[in-house]
Amino acid sequence: MTPTSQPTPPRCAWSASDPLLREYHDLEWGREERDSRALWEMLVLEGFQAGLSWLTILRKREAFRAAFAGFDPDRVARFGDAEVLRLMADPGIVRSRAKIEATVSGARIFCGMRDRGEDFGEVCWAYVGGQPLPWDGTGTEARTPLSERVSKDLRRRGFKFVGPTIVHAWMQATGMVDGHALDCFRRASPRGRKA
Repeated sequence: MTPTSQPTPPRCAWSASDPLLREYHDLEWGREERDSRALWEMLVLEGFQAGLSWLTILRKREAFRAAFAGFDPDRVARFGDAEVLRLMADPGIVRSRAKIEATVSGARIFCGMRDRGEDFGEVCWAYVGGQPLPWDGTGTEARTPLSERVSKDLRRRGFKFVGPTIVHAWMQATGMVDGHALDCFRRASPRGRKA
């Protein structure tokens, strides 16, 4: 006698192509992340993803963490030319000088905000009024008016690789915006206002 298989719950279509994507979708994507360091890490990874697939970044995530000192902003902020050259030679990560340098400068901005009494996590969640924003989009929008406003603010602060498309993906990944498909089992609310 064979055990009866459980029906597969409906998921966001983008997670169907690979087991690693399914695991990421089911366990991480869209969960509320309020830790400042973790929010910055995800913003950096979303920036590295530009022009690539998210699966590529997921496969390299542990190498990124090792290369960037666990995404400890204080340590990364002290990276200089020698560390940039080391990272450019690291085959475990995406070796884009512009993205590597943007990560180092982003760490310095993060630390500067903190030193001025601004908590990165609180700033991020203020964009959505402190609560996850339900989204009634179709899932195909690459950017929204909200992501354009947030992108503009992050760029004003000096962050790079934070265009509206990257920011939209980041806000969904960290749960600021519930981007799950309307029929996805991880969807928090079947209805909501548009981001």
